[in-house]
Amino acid sequence: MRIPMTPPNWSETLSALVHSPEGADRFKHITCLQVGPAPEGKYRHWDILRHLTPPGDLTHEEWWLGIKLARQHLYQNLEVVDQEGQPFKCAMFEVMLQMLREVDNNATGSIKGSEMDRSRFSSLVEESITSSQLEGAATTREVAKEMIRSGRSPRDKSEQMIFNNYQAMQFIRRLEAAKLTPAVILELQRTLTENTLNDPEAAGRLRRSDEPIVIEDEAGKILHYPPKADELEVRMRRMCDFANGTDTRPFIHPVVRAILLHFWLAYDHPFVDGNGRTARALFYWSMATQGYWFCEFISISRIIKRGPSGYHRAFLYTETDDNDVTYFILNQLRVVIEAIDALHSHLARKSQALTETARLLRSARILKAALNPRQLALVQHALKHPSYVYTIEAHRISHGVTYETARTDLLGLKQEKLLLHRKSGRKFLFIAPPDLRERAEKFASDYGKSGGKAGARTS
Repeated sequence: MRIPMTPPNWSETLSALVHSPEGADRFKHITCLQVGPAPEGKYRHWDILRHLTPPGDLTHEEWWLGIKLARQHLYQNLEVVDQEGQPFKCAMFEVMLQMLREVDNNATGSIKGSEMDRSRFSSLVEESITSSQLEGAATTREVAKEMIRSGRSPRDKSEQMIFNNYQAMQFIRRLEAAKLTPAVILELQRTLTENTLNDPEAAGRLRRSDEPIVIEDEAGKILHYPPKADELEVRMRRMCDFANGTDTRPFIHPVVRAILLHFWLAYDHPFVDGNGRTARALFYWSMATQGYWFCEFISISRIIKRGPSGYHRAFLYTETDDNDVTYFILNQLRVVIEAIDALHSHLARKSQALTETARLLRSARILKAALNPRQLALVQHALKHPSYVYTIEAHRISHGVTYETARTDLLGLKQEKLLLHRKSGRKFLFIAPPDLRERAEKFASDYGKSGGKAGARTS
């Protein structure tokens, strides 16, 4: 990835303008144009702006001066500092405030019963897979999902990375409202990198001074020098204070705080490996502890994976423009909003699918009386996947229930001839019959005629 061009020094542009013969008139002309901090609602970096046409008769440098002057009034210095001790800053302008309100409005709602368990499981699996793929894991979704659903052990490094990420996301969930500490972060990184590092002892500890690390592009060009190893312990303690809200600075919106925590750990790169995955996991922890429980059901890595260059470029824009972290915050807000929209769309499709399944089984009343929500979800899946093989363990993991409950669900569907059944070794397999649609219609008809005495329903 190419490093963005560093913007011209706006204060030098201003000084040169002030000392020029027509400086006063020219400066007045710039201010009268009222270019604002984000022309056309877009918070652009100089690397993009220099290719666009300035308003009026402004030069690109004068246009940049007007924009930077408008941003100065909005900047808020933050607790996170660079390696020279200079604070990063963000500009809370109208578009960002609108995006934050959108997150506030749409990251709430309700997901009920089995649908909640299944959606949570699906999002954990998706985040585990895509977050690992961003860091180089090379395996298909189908194989990774099969591994997690079946509970089998990972067979290679890529599967181990995904398995570790799944375990780490569950670790984050168990933290609940616990305070973030360096020990917690080290345990999180250990969970993410266990059995995947060339040096196994590097799991669960900060990198040492004899382990220099830089961020490079595909061609080996250095993009970022993280802080030195001897600074990491102090920086991590400060980061935890910030994450826990113990700093005394002005109010920071909770979503911005979560994004900045993500940025802070990625900037420091305190580990020999697993930094990106740890940073994204901390984002989830911060969102959950600040009341944004809905984010437990989204995958930000899936969105980032679609356009990873934008994710990395946001870091570079920040470092090349006076520590202005607004670029990264905006990028991550777009990711969060897209992920939330994708979840709402998914839930709408699931609702429609449930309606169609209910219609197939003649009526919602019969459906609810005959099948519990887990069985209904399985039948819905089986209708789309003829000959699909289900196991008790996979059903248990998918819905977060006990082994006995999962066994009862599947045996009930087998009893009503909605699943076929065979044994493979010591394992019971349940298969979606090719003629399930006809079987389901007959089941509904028989259930209605019998006055609701079929035996498939479980609690």
